[in-house]
Amino acid sequence: MARQYFGTDGIRGRVGEHPMTVDFALHLASAAARVLAPEGGTVLIGKDTRLSGYMFESALEAGFVAAGVNVMLIGPLPTPGIAYMTRRFNCDFGIVISASHNLYDDNGIKFFDASGGKLSDELEERIEAQLAQPPLTRASRSLGRATRADRSRLFYQEFCASTLPPGVDLSGLKIVIDCANGAAYKVAPRILADLGAEIVPVGCSPNGRNINDGCGSTAPDLLQLTVPGVRAHVGLALDGDGDRVVMADHLGRIVDGDQLLYVMARALKQAGTLRGPVVGTVMSNLGLEVALRAADIEFRRAAVGDRYVLAMLRETQGILGGEASGHILCLDKTTTGDGLVSALQVLAVMKRTGRSLAELSAEMQKFPQVLLNVKVAQRFDPTTVPAVQQAVERIEQRLGADGRVVLRASGTEPVIRVMVEGRDEAATRAAANELAEIIKGIAG
Repeated sequence: MARQYFGTDGIRGRVGEHPMTVDFALHLASAAARVLAPEGGTVLIGKDTRLSGYMFESALEAGFVAAGVNVMLIGPLPTPGIAYMTRRFNCDFGIVISASHNLYDDNGIKFFDASGGKLSDELEERIEAQLAQPPLTRASRSLGRATRADRSRLFYQEFCASTLPPGVDLSGLKIVIDCANGAAYKVAPRILADLGAEIVPVGCSPNGRNINDGCGSTAPDLLQLTVPGVRAHVGLALDGDGDRVVMADHLGRIVDGDQLLYVMARALKQAGTLRGPVVGTVMSNLGLEVALRAADIEFRRAAVGDRYVLAMLRETQGILGGEASGHILCLDKTTTGDGLVSALQVLAVMKRTGRSLAELSAEMQKFPQVLLNVKVAQRFDPTTVPAVQQAVERIEQRLGADGRVVLRASGTEPVIRVMVEGRDEAATRAAANELAEIIKGIAG
């Protein structure tokens, strides 16, 4: 059965349009209760700072309580915090109300299982199959109870701090922290301050509408200006639900997820604690692959999406992987991508080595990467077209070992994504334009 509502990261859409309506949330809670807690149980519900989070929280609470499931409401907390607290409280499952890095007009609902991992495709399909049923309301004696667990956020703060190596704190570091006016606006500054850092918070004043708006990991201009402006050692920017992070060095230059992966992988290798390959995606910068190879670290590429990175890490028994967007998995520390935990590992390397982020990240040279979106009348697989195959072979031969071509059809719109990497920016751009023109000719 093909999933109609669940995407790669839960259910997401524009608020007020199906499926992001109160009615659907109520039906979803009842359907999830039937599948995940048929005999009753407990669900933990957290959210980010979107205005619509209140109504979805109430709708889900009503649906679960009516179906006989106990509800713990923890309020605004990063997505990885919900994953951790679901395990910590031995809940049957957890829910995050968030649209991650999207603006406030959107919202979403994503699930964690009892171990803090994402639901399997099979469970998501079973939940969807139950959506056609009317919401369940049990007799009074069988209803669930709802309680608030806001103060329990301290457990997550303690957990994040515990991921630093013994004896390492952040004293002596001046850090700019941008929380995207999102879910981490309370816990992130407190964690850094409790560890001894001098902090300069930005994007930490949510009003329900300003999440990810000109701030956070998807809009790091504010971070880049603030770090050198206040003479900070480093800056970090999370996205709206706190599962992604990008950083800025003392000069205000962005250090993205690929570069952070390199810094973390080198440190683990030198400490003798790196297990398995480092896993990126087909879109990870070629410079990461080259730098890791030079450091004698195996690198593998998964399909785009953190769930595919996670699947390959499990398959290869690896512990470190991620994407350039800053969604990084440290499986020796936690079960899901956690922007704060990832940032803390990089800050620990800075403290332990006495080196700046600029020095640590300079060891990986990013290759010029040109990404073009070619609109087509109808989606198709460009890799199956002989003329495209021949052009790719010709370009890859021209670029040699220091070049790479990736073609893929968008999963959401009639667009073919053309990505070319190489050492020379002009040659790389010319190659990307050449391929785009060939695809346009075929699509036209």
